[in-house]
Amino acid sequence: MGRSLKKGPFVDHHLLAKVTKQNNEGTKKPVKTWSRRSMIIPDMIGHTFEVHNGRKFIAVFVSENMVGHRLGEFSPTRTFKGHTMKKAAATPATSAS
Repeated sequence: MGRSLKKGPFVDHHLLAKVTKQNNEGTKKPVKTWSRRSMIIPDMIGHTFEVHNGRKFIAVFVSENMVGHRLGEFSPTRTFKGHTMKKAAATPATSAS
């Protein structure tokens, strides 16, 4: 067993406090966070987190399959606009006979 497994999952204290408070009250309001590095634990299932991606907050609803992953994995930071088409490939060439 590696050292990281002995230490357990990392969750920011303020985020864990908000989740436990909502679990005790029975509410499920969205939790806004900048902590992309926090690991999803079973207490977070059913909650919605608004995870910051550097520009805006993206809503992430936590399900059972997400346990063990990080919050930042579900909030992409880069946008891929696609490759540009080359002009020669876009227009077919006519053969000279």
